[in-house]
Amino acid sequence: MEDILGQNWTITPAGGSTGEAYYAQNGEKRLFLKRNSSPFLAVLSAEGIVPKLVWTKRLENGDVITAQDWLEGRELNTEEMKHPRVASLLSKIHHSTELLDMLMRLGKHPLTPEEILEDLKENQKVLDQVGSRIEIHQAINYLENHLSRAAYDQHVVCHCDTNHNNWLLSSKNQLYLIDWDNAMVADPALDLGMLLYSYIPVEDWGNWMEQYGVIPNDHLLERMKWYALSQSLSFIQWHMMRGEYYEADIRIQKLHDMVIRHKITTI
Repeated sequence: MEDILGQNWTITPAGGSTGEAYYAQNGEKRLFLKRNSSPFLAVLSAEGIVPKLVWTKRLENGDVITAQDWLEGRELNTEEMKHPRVASLLSKIHHSTELLDMLMRLGKHPLTPEEILEDLKENQKVLDQVGSRIEIHQAINYLENHLSRAAYDQHVVCHCDTNHNNWLLSSKNQLYLIDWDNAMVADPALDLGMLLYSYIPVEDWGNWMEQYGVIPNDHLLERMKWYALSQSLSFIQWHMMRGEYYEADIRIQKLHDMVIRHKITTI
């Protein structure tokens, strides 16, 4: 990174799951750098969904480095996820034909419930490591028994991890959704399910979804439940495979709360 920016820049790791992100500072100049970001980042920047893309450089080894504005700001807290601005920005993303066209051109095909369930089953031995947790088995059985109800053919760009720490509120009060490494073309219920089940009280779903721009119906609600459970299991698997057992336990507890609160059964 120093070879790209010069010796006057201070570069520090920015954390994250890939270990390929950095902060860079030279006096008042500050950048967020990332190695091998998707070309999708340029469209996200143009749409105002992520902080502004400043430049892109390709290295001799083929790696691509992107630089974005490094903004003063903070992640949203769980209470702020109820705010209409969150619903509005997610709606903008889901209704953007530009984002969908770009992701399709990058070779992303629509993700189906069948593929998600197959992937979970292929890695079920990871979930079996927490075999005494009945909610794991209840969730898998629910996904199997309700697979046909998750069918839907109007796909959009989904972020796939709408956790509150991926929502950035800048010091200038601009809201962004960051960390797009796992974006997919999929049913919008994938994003909606995890967000609403995690942060929005059921009695407020109607108001929140009105801000998003949709009137909930039984089919949408069934799909949201299906995806909320499947994403919960996927995140548990992901943390377990990385040896992040504390984080996996947090996800398991959230799944437990979801199963109890919403009376999810296997039938």
